Amino acid sequence: MQELTHYLNGEHVNGTSGRFADVYNPAIGEIISRTPLASKAEMDQAVQYAAAAQPAWAAKNPQRRARVMMKMVDLMHRDMDKLAEALSREHGKTLPDAKGDVIRGLEVVEYCIGAPQLLKGEFTDGAGPGIDMYSMKQALGVCAGVTPFNFPAMIPMWMFAPAIACGNAFILKPSERNPSVPIMLAELMEEAGLPKGILQIVNGDKEAVDAIIDHPEIQSIGFVGSTPIAQYIYAGGCANGKRVQAFGGAKNHAIIMPDADMDNVVNALIGAGYGAAGERCMAISVAVPVGEDTADRLIKALTPRVESLKIGPYTSGDDVDFGPVITGAAKEKINALVQSGVDQGATLAVDGRGFSLQGYEDGFFVGASLFDNVTTDMDIYKQEIFGPVLSTVRAKTYEEAIGYAMDHEYGNGTAIFTRDGDTARDFASRINVGMVGVNVPIPVPLAYHTFGGWKKSAFGDLNQHGPDAFKFYTRTKTVTSRWPSGTKEGANFSIPTME
Repeated sequence: MQELTHYLNGEHVNGTSGRFADVYNPAIGEIISRTPLASKAEMDQAVQYAAAAQPAWAAKNPQRRARVMMKMVDLMHRDMDKLAEALSREHGKTLPDAKGDVIRGLEVVEYCIGAPQLLKGEFTDGAGPGIDMYSMKQALGVCAGVTPFNFPAMIPMWMFAPAIACGNAFILKPSERNPSVPIMLAELMEEAGLPKGILQIVNGDKEAVDAIIDHPEIQSIGFVGSTPIAQYIYAGGCANGKRVQAFGGAKNHAIIMPDADMDNVVNALIGAGYGAAGERCMAISVAVPVGEDTADRLIKALTPRVESLKIGPYTSGDDVDFGPVITGAAKEKINALVQSGVDQGATLAVDGRGFSLQGYEDGFFVGASLFDNVTTDMDIYKQEIFGPVLSTVRAKTYEEAIGYAMDHEYGNGTAIFTRDGDTARDFASRINVGMVGVNVPIPVPLAYHTFGGWKKSAFGDLNQHGPDAFKFYTRTKTVTSRWPSGTKEGANFSIPTME
């Protein structure tokens, strides 16, 4: 069995803690490798390397740092198939979806090529008599990120690309369930010209996360995962004086108005609800049709489409809609939540629990499920299922429908399907959710805008990528400069003004 490594100071380094996590191929349900789980001492070693390398990297001008990003884009295009295959093997998502994972991260790397422009400060000539004022955006130092299993390429790049472009060193603690691609990305960054020690991969579990939270040299933490862990990292990091952006769970509603194009709605919900086996924080997991007729038409149209979804291993190529979930435990949890929906009175229009694929009986496959007549007190409505399950909550009016999304504790993403501009505009303006789609089922902003939810979906003041990332990974220093012209002045005991 292959034993994976950490990636420290440009080298593959074996773990020394004696603890390991099994890495599965979810399609066959077999262990294919194991990854080391770092100790506090191993994390400290990574921080020492990062702290030693960072000052020289920050001293390089932004244009030279941007050139590394330019080269990285070329290398990722060169190795796209290799990255996607490794990602699919450990995660289970289809190859086209894996390539999408890589590309959405690559787009943030492309955005970071603009670092020279994004890092420019401000200047005021003649702010007062003989006085100029200007600001500088300076790197924080050593930054860290903790990323989830569902996007092992995209989310690490959302963090380390802007952090590094700003002149920081970055320590990444990826998910122990699929650690190979992050190490491949670190290797590519060094091939692109990044100095050793600036990007390091430390595999681990809670012990490594706690070491990040507590280490005095680490200045900021980025996190994406569940809400309880987001709250834990946010509270601990802030208590230790660190900057923290922590993104948690989601329960994304799609409002379907009576005037919506039902064919487009069904296509959107099929992709957004069941793509990647529902293991996306931006998945649509709740459909809210307005009016009984709209609901009846939706369920009638959705049912045969859900029943006909093709499920299989990534090796089946483009003939598969989605693959397995990440672990056997995840499969059991999803099936248990589906049963809870039945027990609590929802109508199970399509039951995916009995799905089995010949030749892959030990894989972590879960069939697609569709619920109707779901109510807000049910577990399948309140909890993030993170599986191929779509719940339908019927609403009598638009106001009732929008209330469901606004009252839910999560506020990551939402969408509305309508042909009416007034309704769409009202929805976008009023909804208390961070990312909104109008006839767009997965409203993930492009790299030059920012990604982030509201309510219990996000903790921290700044979002991921876009302009917010360059604010998060820098400190602003403001300089007031005066060069005496030879005029002698006495002491002034009043607060300075620019009169």
